[in-house]
Amino acid sequence: MSDVQEFEFDLMIALPAGERDEDAMLDALFEAGCDDAVVGTGAAGIVALGFIREGSDAEAVIAEAVGQALKGLPEGATLREVRPDLVSLADVAARLQVSRQALQKREMPPPSLGGLYRVTEMVRYLEGQPGKIRDGVSKAAPWFAAAPAAQKINAQLGLSD
Repeated sequence: MSDVQEFEFDLMIALPAGERDEDAMLDALFEAGCDDAVVGTGAAGIVALGFIREGSDAEAVIAEAVGQALKGLPEGATLREVRPDLVSLADVAARLQVSRQALQKREMPPPSLGGLYRVTEMVRYLEGQPGKIRDGVSKAAPWFAAAPAAQKINAQLGLSD
């Protein structure tokens, strides 16, 4: 059995069309076991749930959170994306608490899609960097740890469409 570690990830879930009572939805998410989620409802038709959860396997941890979230959301809600997967340099810089320019000065992997980078590739380039960047990688370890599972789940979502 693997060691228990923290995983930090976000679930982007599409909601079915129609009126919704946000307070009732928040209560239902809480009752379904998502009492530890940071919930964002700013985008029409999408609810974002941010988690930091512990476990020995990121994919299992994320799958459990997805199951709980879908149980608490209206029927017809669907998982659209798990983050982190594709990110901008600004996203990574914010996690590392450095400037985007500090990352631009370093060797980086080639972008994967529209100027976005795969977190799983970024971490390999960042781990060997000196000082503040290396310290930031350590602090953001739960986010980086969730990335391979997020990438795999997103690939499966894409194939099932």
